[in-house]
Amino acid sequence: MIKYLSTAFCVVHVLSGVNYAAKRKENTEEEMAYYRERIKQMFYHAYNSYLENAFPYDELRPLTCDGQDTWGSFSLTLIDALDTLLILGNHTEFQRVASLLQDTVDFDIDVNASVFETNIRVVGGLLSAHLLSKHAGVEVEMGWPCSGPLLRMAEEAARKLLPAFQTPTGMPYGTVNLLTGVNPTETPVTCTAGVGTFILEFATLSRLTGDPVFEDVARRALKSLWKTRSDIGLVGNHIDVITSKWVAQDAGIGAGVDSYFEYLVKGSIMLQDEELLSMFLEYDKSIKNYTKFDDWYLWVQMHKGTVSMPVFQSLEAFWPGLQSLLGNLDSAMRTFHNYYSVWRQFGGLPEFYSIPQGYTVDKREGYPLRPELIESAMYLYRATGDPTVLQLGRDAVESIEKISRVTCGFASVKDVRDHKLDNRMESFFLAETVKYLYLLFDPDNFLHNSGTDFEAGGPQGDCILGAGGYIFNTEAHPLDPAALHCCSRAQDERRELQDILLSLSEPFTNPQAQQSEEPGVARRAPMLSCPMQPFSTRFSIHGQVFSDNM
Repeated sequence: MIKYLSTAFCVVHVLSGVNYAAKRKENTEEEMAYYRERIKQMFYHAYNSYLENAFPYDELRPLTCDGQDTWGSFSLTLIDALDTLLILGNHTEFQRVASLLQDTVDFDIDVNASVFETNIRVVGGLLSAHLLSKHAGVEVEMGWPCSGPLLRMAEEAARKLLPAFQTPTGMPYGTVNLLTGVNPTETPVTCTAGVGTFILEFATLSRLTGDPVFEDVARRALKSLWKTRSDIGLVGNHIDVITSKWVAQDAGIGAGVDSYFEYLVKGSIMLQDEELLSMFLEYDKSIKNYTKFDDWYLWVQMHKGTVSMPVFQSLEAFWPGLQSLLGNLDSAMRTFHNYYSVWRQFGGLPEFYSIPQGYTVDKREGYPLRPELIESAMYLYRATGDPTVLQLGRDAVESIEKISRVTCGFASVKDVRDHKLDNRMESFFLAETVKYLYLLFDPDNFLHNSGTDFEAGGPQGDCILGAGGYIFNTEAHPLDPAALHCCSRAQDERRELQDILLSLSEPFTNPQAQQSEEPGVARRAPMLSCPMQPFSTRFSIHGQVFSDNM
């Protein structure tokens, strides 16, 4: 009898636990849907405010309800927001804007443009929109994704940047005139990120178009930068691209350096490139040895390793997300919670935060609605499912709505201490901040695809695309690695066919001589076929930790 009662108690206890878990799951799904709707409303409040008050200028000025050009007069907010429209499910507006951009954006203009910003925002945004076009219901041209109007726009924009790479080192100038090239008086000093943040976009362009020049200049810049690291394995903040001399010798993971490290990791994944990964892992050892203290990352002198700035910068908040891609989840979570504690203190991340003093740094108290901590939350939640990470998303929605929402969009925070506002809404608010927030609360979004859904593409229509494993550039524009392999294979097949046709037109030679191989010449390995499985299962070639539900 006692045995029966104890068994019955256990059954009831287990069933009640199951009921509670089911109820909790239901509540969680309802809550996720609630925040998705809130975030959509945030996006359209900002997006419609831009269209009504600022288009065709680059950015919205939300306090005065007008617009301004900031990075080159490209209608930049529209380019940056294009793939976010699709991620939120708005196919109709994606199609309209994609067509509008083709009719209105002109790169043949007398404008001095940032090489770095034009690449990550314009080239990256157009490439992403091109690769997502079919998913958005756009009637793509034959041969897509290896051809298409948005791809041609991206290529045109990137060609305008190529003169900046014509330096003795191959490292690019920071600014280029889109009409005349590099100004003779242009400073040769460029930040580290401005040298090392091209491989994703430029390699994608080369693989899609068949023109190797873009990937070649990006790789040359990376290799030149790699050669300049100090004896203790660190790089500084600003470098002279003519002489390779370091002008600013502060080493860290934040402003001026951040996306260089990001692109080594993401480039290695997207291109299956072990050399890029080995570069990052060497840097990572030095970063841990010299800059990491109690799961914070400080700034140190690049040659000596001595602390130069004991501060946390908001741009560093991408680091936990990057660490999660490498499987370093415990370390990533500890650092994330350090950064999250700063958010809770102010309702946002100040640009600079003094770690010893536990407060903002003078003249660096602003929060321009940056995405980096939310970006890390998205990666970590996908990797761990930890609900404390999801709480950052809730906090971000509530604080941005409460502090930054104005009649015409969302305004940057001039000072996190008193929440005074600034008259600017950067394009990355719609490209990154809102996008990462939405993806954090949308586990079933097509970008999180684990390989169950896909679409056909390629010159013969036999490539598998959209099967997961998207790589986000540093402006949060997703790129599909499968498209690169698809187009590369097609180009190789065309070259092989040309070689065969050429050989048929040549005089007959001895078959035995044709079969012999020239000593010292390696046989060309067969090209990868279009991937038939999600890329997340293929990345194990690098020894990284991935799972199908990431």
